Amino acid sequence: MTPRRPEGAGAFPEPVESPAPKPPSRGPLYAALDLGTNSCRMLIAEPRGNQFRVVDSFSKSVQLGAGLEMSGRLSRASIGRTIQALRVCQQKLKRHKVERMRLVATEACRRADNGDAFMERVRRETGLKLDVISPLEEAQLAVVSCAPLVNRNTDQLLVVDIGGGSTELVWIDLRGVPHSDRPRAIMRLHGGFHTVEDQVPRARVVDWISVPLGVATLRDQFQDVEDDAARFALMSWFFEENLAEFAPYKREQTREGFQIVGTSGTVTTVAASHLGLRRYDRNRVDGLQMNSDEIDAVIRSYLALGPIGRRRDPRIGLDRQALIMSGAAILQALLRCWPTDRLSVADRGLREGMLYALMSADGVLTDGNAR
Repeated sequence: MTPRRPEGAGAFPEPVESPAPKPPSRGPLYAALDLGTNSCRMLIAEPRGNQFRVVDSFSKSVQLGAGLEMSGRLSRASIGRTIQALRVCQQKLKRHKVERMRLVATEACRRADNGDAFMERVRRETGLKLDVISPLEEAQLAVVSCAPLVNRNTDQLLVVDIGGGSTELVWIDLRGVPHSDRPRAIMRLHGGFHTVEDQVPRARVVDWISVPLGVATLRDQFQDVEDDAARFALMSWFFEENLAEFAPYKREQTREGFQIVGTSGTVTTVAASHLGLRRYDRNRVDGLQMNSDEIDAVIRSYLALGPIGRRRDPRIGLDRQALIMSGAAILQALLRCWPTDRLSVADRGLREGMLYALMSADGVLTDGNAR
């Protein structure tokens, strides 16, 4: 299922409310909202065959988790910014008369001492009821959203979702699935990572992990390190240390038949830099394949620019420049463990996974092969 977006949706670096929503569709509308540590994002879509068409979207950097590492609480300023963004989402849901929706919050709300009080305030002031989902469900949704990018010749797959407050990794063995059915086998995992005993060829989840370090929380760990290169190196090695409990960590991995699918602002920004884009183009970025050497060249160019140069670089953008090096440190650590000639860039995430799961449960999607 490849989500189709209206022109301009998912714009770089941080799209705000879409300027002119299309008239409401005649079909049923579904919504998915993802409130993360750094951003608040929502999609409203209608089913179209075995895919869906986005009719409205919203994305805003709210920095909900700012200061969380130090205080253990969501700050008053962060809460205020987030509630303002959620009011915009509520207005869009009302305008489009959306009845089927899934609204979730992730790592910042899981960790904050005042997370429950914040959820109640959101419900009271906006009328929106958000569910704080588990790291497992977050990983499942990320996997489902990336299914269309899985190559039919992939035997071993690593799906990586680099968030603001955590990073989810899922290792999947596809050798028992016919080549033509591999993307669809990934989609079947929206019901869980457990093994089902039946006659349908299924993808096998070897292991998964949720590392409580994302672009915002990893950056906050090393803010006191002044040297730019030293801070980057420390972040990268510190993240790798947190992979020690991940079963495939010490596995020797050949590049043949191995694919990484990465979904995050970090991965799409690195891809845009690799392509030399001065204006983000989702059609060129989503599904792009890069190898380890190409990604390393982009990361080295970021280090050469330094903090001032990165702030001025239009390929990175003002909203992303403060977080790009912590995200790049995570990406470098992963590629140090598992070099690849096939890292597929996914401009998609939890929202797409939630939409697919909702529509699949309602039976409004027709069966069909993912690309």
